[in-house]
Amino acid sequence: MSKQIIQTKEAPAPIGPYNQAILAGNTLYVSGQIALDAQSGELINENITEETHQVMKNLEAILSEAGLGFSDVVKCSIFVKDMGNFATINEAYGMYFKQDPPARETVEVARLPKDVNVEISCIAVK
Repeated sequence: MSKQIIQTKEAPAPIGPYNQAILAGNTLYVSGQIALDAQSGELINENITEETHQVMKNLEAILSEAGLGFSDVVKCSIFVKDMGNFATINEAYGMYFKQDPPARETVEVARLPKDVNVEISCIAVK
């Protein structure tokens, strides 16, 4: 099985020893994304809706670099700092999966990188 590193300047550079994504065979494993703007390096987190949209844009850029889109996503993992934001995150997240949304779990955690409110990773299949 082949393993290819996927990297794009359209999504933020990793902030640790990992890659944006790895394509293994026909399966893409996308690392957790937070609401960093790829160009400025600034966090986009005025509110949880804006923050979630930025996370999804970062995921979309990585998927696109691998020749995939949200319709190819089979699994997402969502990590949130406050489950009280679940409905708002869900509403923004849902805009990217118009039909046949992927499998998913949402987990409340004590803390996330750069003290963000939401982080999302995904797995997609070609």
